[in-house]
Amino acid sequence: MSRTTVRYSEAFKLNVVEELRQGRFGSPHEAGLAHGIGRGTVSRWLRQYGSEELLAKVVRVEKRGEPGEIKCLKARVRKLETSLADAHMDGALADAFLEMLGEHTDTDIEAFKKKHAATALGGHTRNSMASEA
Repeated sequence: MSRTTVRYSEAFKLNVVEELRQGRFGSPHEAGLAHGIGRGTVSRWLRQYGSEELLAKVVRVEKRGEPGEIKCLKARVRKLETSLADAHMDGALADAFLEMLGEHTDTDIEAFKKKHAATALGGHTRNSMASEA
């Protein structure tokens, strides 16, 4: 599949830029549609010929300290994600260690977990927790 490159003359470029300056088109997008060219191309011509004022500007309004707050929050999210990954790794290692210990001592790990679940819950079993409520 061959690709066709279109080159525009300086006169054509200047004509499109001048039409925008005169207000014939409301935006580079409209000018591009009218002439069958891309908005990015027309915007580049506006910069090239010193008419950047015709390009839309993005103005971001922030509260004092907001950029620093966003940066801190992003850092906190990264730290929490790392901590969560570490906790998952610790859990996986503990499970693997318990499995190996069960194999070494010929212990049924599931039965061991059920038997010692009350200790893991701080001395409360499901039945004792239900009767306390």
